[in-house]
Amino acid sequence: MLKDQVVMITGASKGLGRALAMAFGEKGAKLAICARGQEKLRKVEKELRNMGVQVLAVQADASNPFDIERFVSITEKEFGKIDVLINNASVLGPSPMPILADYPADEFLNVLRVNAFGPFLVTKRVLPGMLLRNEGTIINITSEAGHIGYEGWGAYGVSKFALEGLTEIWAEELANTNIRMNMVDPGEMDTEMHQLAVIDCDYPLAKPEEIVDVFLYLVSKEGAHIHGQRIEAQKFLKRGENQ
Repeated sequence: MLKDQVVMITGASKGLGRALAMAFGEKGAKLAICARGQEKLRKVEKELRNMGVQVLAVQADASNPFDIERFVSITEKEFGKIDVLINNASVLGPSPMPILADYPADEFLNVLRVNAFGPFLVTKRVLPGMLLRNEGTIINITSEAGHIGYEGWGAYGVSKFALEGLTEIWAEELANTNIRMNMVDPGEMDTEMHQLAVIDCDYPLAKPEEIVDVFLYLVSKEGAHIHGQRIEAQKFLKRGENQ
C-alpha cells in the first residue's frame, strides 16, 4: 500500500498517464495530476474520486514554467510534499512523422520543449522538497526511439535521446542522496500516440494497464536499490513472471 504517499503524474489524462493514476490510486496514494486538455483530465479526476482517491487535478502544460510553478505550489500546499514524480507528458509531433530533412523547425522545437525541457523543468521544481527530506523517487518515460536511432522518428526520437541523457546526468548528481531517478521504456502500447506514430499497425500491442506494475515496483521498498537505470518494462515484467 502507498497510503500517505503523494504521487505527481504529468500527462495523466489518457494512455499510460491515466493507467498510472488509476494504479497508484488503487494502492492508496494521494495523486497530483496534470494535463493540457481539461475535459479528459476532469474525467480522470472524477473516476479517481469515485474510487475514494484523494486527487488534485490541475490543467497545466508541463513544459510551461508558469504552469509548473502553479501546479507544484498547489500540490505542496494541498499535500505538504511530493514523494514520487513521474514525468509522463509527451508529444509525438507531426503525423505521419517527416524525415529530419523535411521537419518543420517550429514543430521540432515544440517536441523538444515538451519531451525534454518539460521533464527538466518539473524535476527542477520538485527536487528541492525531496532534497530537504532526503527522500523521493523520480521516473522519466523514455522510448526505444530514444535509445536507438530509427529512420523517420524525427524530433520525438531526438527528444527521448535528450531525456535519457538528462536522466543519466541527474542520477549521477543524486547518487549520494536517497532520491532515486530512473527511466522506463514502456515498449509499444495501444495508445492514441502509437496510433499516430505507427499508422495501420497490424501487430498486437500491450495495454498501458499491463505496464503499471513496473512503476509500482520502482517506488516500493523492494525496488529501493534501483537507481540510474533504464528499464524496458515489458522485458522486466516477463523476467519476473519466469522467476
